[in-house]
Amino acid sequence: MSTATGAPTTAVPDRPESFSQRLRAATWSDHRAAEDHGFTRALMDGTLSRAGYAGMVAQHYFAYVALEETGALLADDPVAGGFHRPELERIPALVRDLEHLLGADWRERISPTPATRTYAARIAQMADHPEGYVAHHYTRYMGDVSGGQFIRRVAAGAYGLTDEAGVAFYVFDGLGSLPRFRAGYRERLDSLGLDEAAEARLVAETRLAYQLNTEVFADLGRMYVSIAA
Repeated sequence: MSTATGAPTTAVPDRPESFSQRLRAATWSDHRAAEDHGFTRALMDGTLSRAGYAGMVAQHYFAYVALEETGALLADDPVAGGFHRPELERIPALVRDLEHLLGADWRERISPTPATRTYAARIAQMADHPEGYVAHHYTRYMGDVSGGQFIRRVAAGAYGLTDEAGVAFYVFDGLGSLPRFRAGYRERLDSLGLDEAAEARLVAETRLAYQLNTEVFADLGRMYVSIAA
């Protein structure tokens, strides 16, 4: 390689990517596939019916029960334990949202779709695979504190909801600065010190997590997108 004047130059190798950067790059297409689903687009552009939004919140409930119950089992694990933070937990907020959206009898009115049952079962299996649990934790919570904040604004405006009830799921007041939290999360991923095989398993499980999420959206789309308002 030469400069514009013809003098030879020596390429300086790029600084090695961090694991969090490699993870993001390796799973970006899967992430985009979940975001580009018809159900997600209807949600993002504010045309999804209120019933469709409530249906999504209900499926979140089943997924997060699995996620947070499994996380509690791994709270002392050297790999997964560092990601266990009580202020991240979403179940109380989901209960408030469901009570507001569906009423006091919300538990009798919801059930997991087939895709959600598969997703929750996979998360539960990660109690024996800590790096796999981190993959599901990353997929859910980093999404909630990133793109989830846009959903919070759209849903609040489209359905007349508030942070106290309706979009409480997306409120993370206990975390302080969300950009700072996201940076710290990436640092925690980078400090895991996994060997190459464990890193590969985490990446593969993250890709699977996005796929399972996309399948949940597909179930929801069949139920609600045709009645999106």
